[in-house]
Formats: sequence, C-alpha cells, structure tokens
Amino acid sequence: MKVPFPLIRVEELNQLYQDKKDFVLIDASAGTQALDQYRTGHLQGALFMDLETQLAAVPQNAAVGGRHPLPEPKIFANILSESGILPSHRIVVYDDKNGANAAARLWWMLKAIGHEQVQLLDGGLQAAKNYGIALTNSLPTPLPASIYPARDWLLPIASFTEVQQASTDDSYTIIDVRDQIRYDGISEPIDLIAGHIPNAINIPFHSNLDSTGIFRTPQQLTAQYQPLLESKGASQLIIHCGSGVTACHSLLAFAAAGLEIPKLYVGSWSEWSRNDLPMITKATN
Repeated sequence: MKVPFPLIRVEELNQLYQDKKDFVLIDASAGTQALDQYRTGHLQGALFMDLETQLAAVPQNAAVGGRHPLPEPKIFANILSESGILPSHRIVVYDDKNGANAAARLWWMLKAIGHEQVQLLDGGLQAAKNYGIALTNSLPTPLPASIYPARDWLLPIASFTEVQQASTDDSYTIIDVRDQIRYDGISEPIDLIAGHIPNAINIPFHSNLDSTGIFRTPQQLTAQYQPLLESKGASQLIIHCGSGVTACHSLLAFAAAGLEIPKLYVGSWSEWSRNDLPMITKATN
C-alpha cells in the first residue's frame, strides 16, 4: 500500500466521510480542558488520546527525560490495541491547535512504531469546523484488537548525551522550534529557566504554517529546510522544543517537504534546563 502524504486536507477528510471510507480518527488535543472539550464536541467517530497518560510517560522528575518522555514502544502498542487499532488501519489525527501540538506528537509516534498509513489533519479541528464538518458528543466505543506488533522506535532519536556533544560540535545543527521570545531567554512560561541550548538555532514551528494556520506548501517547506541538509545529513540535525511535543510539528514539516526526518530530542528544554548545563540566557545574550 502506498505511503500517504503526511497531511490530509479538510476537503479530503470530508470526502472520506461522504464515501463512508473505513478509517480511524483520533483527537489528540491537549491541555487541562481537552477531555471535557472532546466530550462536549469532537469530529464524528473520533477516539481521544491523552498526551499526559497515553502519549507520554510523565516522570516525577522532569530532569530525567523532560516533561513528556516517550512511553515504552510496547506500552504504546498496547494502547493502540486497546483502541482497536491494527497496523492495516488508515489513521487521521488532529488537535485543536492546527495540528501543531499533541497531534503532531501522535503522528510521529505512529510513524516511529512502524505505522505507515497515518496523516495529520491540516489546520486541525478549527479547519474542520470552518469547513462545516459537524461536531458530535457521541462517544465511540472501540473494540480491542489483537496485540499491535511491538517494535522499537524506528525514527531517529537524539539521546541526552548526544545533545550535550552537539552543543559544542559544529558538525551538528540543533534546531529549537519554540517561539523566539523563549529561545532568546526573554520569557519562559512553562519551564524553570529561560534560555536555549548552546549551538542551537531558532526556527519556530509556526514558520511551517501560513497566516491561516495551514501548512505551507511542500515547495516552501523545502526552501526553508533543504539548506540545513546541504552540508549535513539528517543524522546531524537535532530538533527540540520545550518537552518533545511541538518539535514533532517540524519533523512532520520535513516529511511534508519530502526530506529525511531528523532526530528528535525528546527531553528538550525541559530536561536540559534542569540539569545544571551550559545554556544561553537573557543575561548571557
């Protein structure tokens, strides 16, 4: 079966509904109100997956792995099985932040476990609502499936040790996708210290989107990211954010551009900033 383009437009999703195609839809909206909002209104047939309990193994100490470390692949495979998901299923994921938050993380996790037939809804829930796709409060009841084949994470991951090396090695490029105000160390609304990893450049994730919250064209994304690969391979590119969630949005952008997917530093700034390591802060800029 042909591997689909990483993104699906809302018009295509609507056509899947109209044609009564068999697919699995997952709402991965995150935040303290996400589950309540899902119960109030979600796209028809959508399951809900929670960032904190299903898409991460949240530790007691974020200094070890950051705020949203990955669960073990076998645990994630069990979550897929409990949700009735099989390797053959076509999956569409979305969230309420243009696909820029936990939906991108779920897309990456599914790809990393070996699931090829997965796409992210371009523009997310808002695009679907704007298009006129109705919401429902009817909750689906998934039928548990056979055990999803457990595998290692198949997409590249940068370890904490490798990022330490990359922070002083110009043969690597570290890309920080947080907003510039966080990268510059002017403000830090989530983690304990403001600043960025030495040797990191800033390409905010929202540069992947146009003014309407839709992903830019593959040609535009190629123009943005191809130069980074001209002197280094993807194995020398490390992408991070605050806690390894939004970074996946830029990893998806590489895929949408037809480029090799770089490494994800899962611990991201939330891990780095808690380990008494060199960092560039407002005071050192």
